[in-house]
Amino acid sequence: MSLIGTEVKPFNAKAFKDGEFIDVTNESIKGKWSVFCFYPADFTFVCPTELEDLQNEYATLKELGAEVYSVSTDTHFTHKGWHDSSETIGKITYAMIGDPSQTISRNFDVLDEESGLADRGTFIIDPDGVIQTVEINAGGIGRDASILVNKIKAAQYVRNNPGEVCPAKWQEGGETLKPSLDLVGKI
Repeated sequence: MSLIGTEVKPFNAKAFKDGEFIDVTNESIKGKWSVFCFYPADFTFVCPTELEDLQNEYATLKELGAEVYSVSTDTHFTHKGWHDSSETIGKITYAMIGDPSQTISRNFDVLDEESGLADRGTFIIDPDGVIQTVEINAGGIGRDASILVNKIKAAQYVRNNPGEVCPAKWQEGGETLKPSLDLVGKI
């Protein structure tokens, strides 16, 4: 079953952000756009490259009204340890959620039950707490955070312009489509 169009299931977790531990819940993410970026584990190889790339896009995502959350099945204490010991991870200013109970990873259907680790999953969630996009990659395939910027812009446009949709490679300010019987077979 697809998670698209479903509300984020209840969770309560601890995260490391800006030098302190914070609480993050399914209710606290409502009211703004959110990006959840799941990754297998701290102190690994592909993960820091992705998280640094996400940090490089963080200011732009915040300008779009989106908050970013990285999530792994490590604890919030491990996130702090990684943040304090890695030059790359030390740059991160968004929340790093610990999911040692695997509740959030299971809720988002990215938990590899055998390893107990999360797959590489990226989710865009609207201000109502409803999942709008899902992307899941195999463990060896890193993601490009710049793509999130256009996806959020498209999701926001569609939300704010009912009856319009964004075609492939849509860019902000670009032409959109208004699905209708007249368009069938014409594109």
